[in-house]
Amino acid sequence: MEKKFIIEQKQLLSVLTAMQPICTRRTTIDATSCIMFNIGAKELILKSTDLEISLQASCSVIESDFRQAEQFLVPGKRIFDIIKELSDTIVLEVHENQLHITCDDVHLSLNIKDASEFPPLPERIENLMHIESAIFKTMLEGVSFLVPQNNSNPALNGLFIEVSPADFKMTATDGHSLAQVSSSDFTLETSRSWLLPRRAVFELKKILDSYNDAALFVGTCSSQLVFSGEHFNFFSKLLVDAFPKYQPILQKDGFHAAKLDRAHFLKTLKRSTCLLSGQFIATQFKFSSEAMHVMMNNKEVGKLNERVPLYDYTQHEIEARFYAPYLLSGVQTFQENISFYLHSATKPIIFESVTPQVSRLYLVMPVSAAQAAQGA
Repeated sequence: MEKKFIIEQKQLLSVLTAMQPICTRRTTIDATSCIMFNIGAKELILKSTDLEISLQASCSVIESDFRQAEQFLVPGKRIFDIIKELSDTIVLEVHENQLHITCDDVHLSLNIKDASEFPPLPERIENLMHIESAIFKTMLEGVSFLVPQNNSNPALNGLFIEVSPADFKMTATDGHSLAQVSSSDFTLETSRSWLLPRRAVFELKKILDSYNDAALFVGTCSSQLVFSGEHFNFFSKLLVDAFPKYQPILQKDGFHAAKLDRAHFLKTLKRSTCLLSGQFIATQFKFSSEAMHVMMNNKEVGKLNERVPLYDYTQHEIEARFYAPYLLSGVQTFQENISFYLHSATKPIIFESVTPQVSRLYLVMPVSAAQAAQGA
C-alpha cells in the first residue's frame, strides 16, 4: 500500500544540507552514505553518521499517511541534489522499495534500502546544562580559528571545553598562540572537561548558524558529547589525548598592563602582514610610556615603521619580536578596545577583553633572536 507525506522544500533542504559533510565522508560501512528517514504521523526525523560525528534532526510535515513510524535509507547526496532543485511543497511516497518524489510537474524516484543496515546512533542523552545559543556561538568564534588541522601533537587538533562551579571555558592552541573564552553565566557543580575534534567544532558552527535556536543543551551519551537544540541532536566522539597544561603560561605575575585602540592596532598588523610576502619575518615592537613603535624590514618588499598610541603603560621600555599574522588572527576576533600584558622579550604577550557575558584571552609567544635571524 502506497503511503505519502508532504513537506516544505526549504525545511527539508536545510537538514539535508547540514548532513552533506557527514554522509559524503567515506567510512568502512556503505550505509553511512545514506540518510535514514524516520517518518511518522507528525514529523520526519532524519539521521546521518560517519561513525565519528552524527546528526539527528526533525522536520514537521504538512500531511502524513503514516500512523506508525517507518524507517528507510535514502542515498544522501542524491536526495540532496534532487531536493535542492525543487521548490514549494514536495510529496514523497514510499512504495516497493522506492521513494517517489513529486513536485509540480516533476516526478521521479529513488531506490531505498532497509534501515537495519544503518549504524545505530547513541541513545539516552544525559543533558548536563543549557547555554544561550548566541553566547555559545560568540565563544566558538573566539577560539575555533586557532584549532590546528594536522598538528603533530594530536591533542592540539581539538577544542578543549571545561565546565566548573566557576565558569564555562573553551581553549585552543597551535603551539605558538593560545585563545581562550569563558563565561561565568554557565556552570556545573562538578567539573567536567572534553576535547572536541576540530571537524566537529566547525560542523557544529554550521548547524548553529542554520537553526538559530535560542537555547543549546550540552550533554553526554555513552562516550560522546552531544549538543541539542529544539529540532536537532549533534553527536561527536572525543579525542582521548590529554590537552596540554596551559594554566601556568597564563599567569600574569610580574607582567605590565597597558591598553590600545583595537582598530588602529589591527590596521598596523595588516600592513605589516602585507609586507611579509609569505616569509616568516618577525616584526619588532618597542613599548614605551606613550606609544608602541612597530617596525618591520623585508629586504625583498619594503619597510614599515609605525607608531600606535598606548594608554596606562607606566613601566620601563620593552622591546620584543612577534610574527604579525599570529597577532592579527587573534586580535581581530576581539570586538572592543583591548588590554594587554607584557613582561619581557622572552615572555608572551597576553591580550584580554572582559564583557558582561564573555571574557577573552589571547596569548602569543615571541620570536627569539635566533628565529628572527633564520627568517630574515
